[in-house]
Amino acid sequence: MKFEQYFKNYNKSIFDLLNDVDTSLIERSVSLINKCNQTDGKVFIVGNGGSSSIASHVSVDLAKAANIKSDTFNNSNLITCFANDYDYENWVEEAIKAYLQKNDMLILISSSGTSKNILNAAKYCKENNIPLITLSGFKENNPLSNYGNVNIYIKSENYNFIEMSHHIILVSIVDLFVKKLI
Repeated sequence: MKFEQYFKNYNKSIFDLLNDVDTSLIERSVSLINKCNQTDGKVFIVGNGGSSSIASHVSVDLAKAANIKSDTFNNSNLITCFANDYDYENWVEEAIKAYLQKNDMLILISSSGTSKNILNAAKYCKENNIPLITLSGFKENNPLSNYGNVNIYIKSENYNFIEMSHHIILVSIVDLFVKKLI
């Protein structure tokens, strides 16, 4: 396969996945973030691996470009401390207990929708009425997609396509705020 055709097909695959996303989910996500912002809350964004990098990027952009309080738990000291004391599958939930305050919200990213640390955090959010947006892929009815106020699912089993789609969705939400289209 020629590189040019591969690249075009690759980009088209991501484009097609994004076009399958129900835009009402984006609108509802914007509404949750806007409500959090208007009540002086903070948006926490969390993921594992590549999703952790997405969380960091979007958190910085929300704070810097959109002037929305945002943070992530991507601090090796925090992760290793909480994982050591509470086990890896519980570290995100325990970080939520330690850091979230009234009017804060969470965005949880898991390409598979089956990461135990993300699922335990999502369950905690649901049980404690913490506003939650989830982003996942692989199986449409993955466990994570049962917990959010808004659940955005990417219909793919390709990690890179899922992660790039999540990233584009989240930065497009940032740009909605930046361009004051809210």
